[in-house]
Amino acid sequence: MYGSGRLRLLLANGNATLRRLKTSAAFSATASMEVEVKLRLPDSASHQRLSTVLSPYHLKTHAQENVFFDGASAELSSNLAVLRLRFYDLDSRCVISLKAKPVISNGISRIEEDEEQLDPTIGRACAAEPWRLLLIDGCRIVERVKSEYEIGEKGLVCLGGFRNLRGVYEWKGLKLEVDETHYDFGTGYEIECESSEPEIAKNLIEELLNSNEIQYSYSEVSKFAIFRSGKLPHQYQ
Repeated sequence: MYGSGRLRLLLANGNATLRRLKTSAAFSATASMEVEVKLRLPDSASHQRLSTVLSPYHLKTHAQENVFFDGASAELSSNLAVLRLRFYDLDSRCVISLKAKPVISNGISRIEEDEEQLDPTIGRACAAEPWRLLLIDGCRIVERVKSEYEIGEKGLVCLGGFRNLRGVYEWKGLKLEVDETHYDFGTGYEIECESSEPEIAKNLIEELLNSNEIQYSYSEVSKFAIFRSGKLPHQYQ
């Protein structure tokens, strides 16, 4: 028979496992799967060359600012989830998103994602004082964060973030997003393309890059992972 201390420990571990399973199931029931091609460019020259090649297909350019949050006890990150506020074009728009269970392989990224529009003024107030996020009424994602991830009394903390300049292009039926991402420790360059047929999209993009002698590599980690690592990935020898 188990002693009382051993029994309490087993029950606590079992309850923690059950909570994680419930969180995973709830997220999967409400989130959609974002599938993207992600190819990394080695430097600003490659980025500029690609932007020039795609210039006839340019739709718009967005200035984005990304701010990330976690529970004070890492309740989100311990479940492979992240809460993000994204501000567009001098606060003309703000989107709150909850992402979880990222997988990236051979230049194709898959992640569960839930997004919602948020008033930019409210978003800025929450970025300055993260405790305000949990007080937003009528926000589905905030309610999910509180209920599914059991954020404790210490609430949320701001992890910081980075800025991104995103050129958007319509090319051969694909929406290409060419990013220049500014971290505190350097600048990264990447092509993203959301697609329901990622292998076909990836082949088309690779043909474009190869035919214009633009170097690239498959992205191995997300921008958020790069931000958290504090250094740019080593792309080329």
